[in-house]
Amino acid sequence: MKKISIVVSVYNEEPVLEKFYQAFEKMKDTLAWDYELIFVNDGSQDRSAKILDEIADMSTKVKVIHFSRNYGHEAAMIAGIDYAQGDGVICMDADLQHPLEMIPPIIQKLEEGYEVVTMVRTANKSAGLFSNFASRMFYKLINLLSSDATFDENASDFFAIGAKVADVMRNNYREKNRFLRGYVQSVGYKKTSLLYEAHERVGGSSKYNFRKLLRFSANTIIGFSDFPLKIGIYAGAFAAMLGTIALIYTLFTYKNAPSGYATIVILICFLFAMMFVVVGIIGEYISILFREMKDRPIYLVENTRNIE
Repeated sequence: MKKISIVVSVYNEEPVLEKFYQAFEKMKDTLAWDYELIFVNDGSQDRSAKILDEIADMSTKVKVIHFSRNYGHEAAMIAGIDYAQGDGVICMDADLQHPLEMIPPIIQKLEEGYEVVTMVRTANKSAGLFSNFASRMFYKLINLLSSDATFDENASDFFAIGAKVADVMRNNYREKNRFLRGYVQSVGYKKTSLLYEAHERVGGSSKYNFRKLLRFSANTIIGFSDFPLKIGIYAGAFAAMLGTIALIYTLFTYKNAPSGYATIVILICFLFAMMFVVVGIIGEYISILFREMKDRPIYLVENTRNIE
């Protein structure tokens, strides 16, 4: 009998963990495959670790990975994939916004030979108007700029991969600057999508604030596109065009000294602004290269439960 590995990332999810496990217990008999439930505790500061250990004591099919500290949601998913022993891997969150009832249809798609199953969110009632709009704009922008692949709009961290793609993630995609849902869509294996509507959170709150989302978006664009590096070329061409216009204007008004003075000040301000923008973008790329060259581990495990 085939096995599905269900990876659940956990960070300060004390209010929802027992509810998640109870909901999973009610659903598990509908699974066509055997299963292992892998919780990855991403350095939680509340009682999440204790609750997870108690759940692991109830069943050997429940496995727990405790990080030494918080390494981030992406690292937690990668760790779950690293430790997964199933013929397929499903990554999802613990807050029950990712509906458990979608797991059987996902397994059916894996049975049909698909190696990547992306879950495309049709609605997210718990997110505000701005969050939904920003999510749509993010995918439109990354698809416009990406030189590697085209991504499903509104695809979330709820996805599934087959054994082949799981091996690729374990052995090849080990960057420190991560966009896992993008990686699984760019590997080129047989892919399909399923639609789902995000449920309301059963407790707790989102761990992504505006600053984290902005940083995540910037790292994603830099990781999948070299277009920002080319901004200098376009900015230079634009500045040259404006300089030509300013030159022509100055030639016609050279008798009026104050007019020429204003032109020079405007050009200097504009050119310095362009220069700082380009230098800042190059600095972001260098920062990512620096992190990759240090080659520090993506995560460190403090201890595990029910994992040999």
